[in-house]
Amino acid sequence: MPVDLSAPYPTVAAPHFGLGHEESRRRAVEFADRLALRRTIRDFSPEPVPMDIIETAVRAAATAPSGANIQPWRFVVVTDPALKEQIRAGAEIEEREFYRRRASEEWLAALAPLGTDHDKPFLTTAPALIVVFEVHKGAGEPRPYYVKESVGIAVGFLLAALHSAGLATLTHTPSPMRFLGEILGRPANERPYVLVPVGYPTAEARVPDIGRKPLDEVLVRK
Repeated sequence: MPVDLSAPYPTVAAPHFGLGHEESRRRAVEFADRLALRRTIRDFSPEPVPMDIIETAVRAAATAPSGANIQPWRFVVVTDPALKEQIRAGAEIEEREFYRRRASEEWLAALAPLGTDHDKPFLTTAPALIVVFEVHKGAGEPRPYYVKESVGIAVGFLLAALHSAGLATLTHTPSPMRFLGEILGRPANERPYVLVPVGYPTAEARVPDIGRKPLDEVLVRK
């Protein structure tokens, strides 16, 4: 039976946490300080990640707000080594073209200090890959709204949840990404949005010593 999307949702009481200003302030500072430690990792340990931790992080991501509450996302968790090999091969084909022909000189110059290139070993060394798909209208499914915005918020929730669990991540967006849907057997209405390797950093892992813009440069008070 089709769902009547025009019917109003039943309501429940809004959550009230009653923390008080000081506790709210403490939690906000603690959360911001924890996220300030998050870094993009490219050197992953082969140590496996318990699947229930990844599933809980996806559950957190799936609580994100979305246009008309359609929730237009799908999270495909890949741990099979053969599939990871296929994904790496497909990504490196696209990345080789990106670095050789598709990227502008300005873009390549911006990437140069990070030392990245078409070689993507983290796609096979990371114990898990989470491929996030946008879900567009398909047979028997409602039309989604603000898809990219909704999925982007969900990915932010996902990264924060994985980081809070002590896991390292990387956001990878080879372009185009159609090969991901083909390798993973996803329907045509699911479009790849981002590929997130997940795991623990190696003991020798290093990251660029970069900073963040100061608060007064990103925050405008009126």
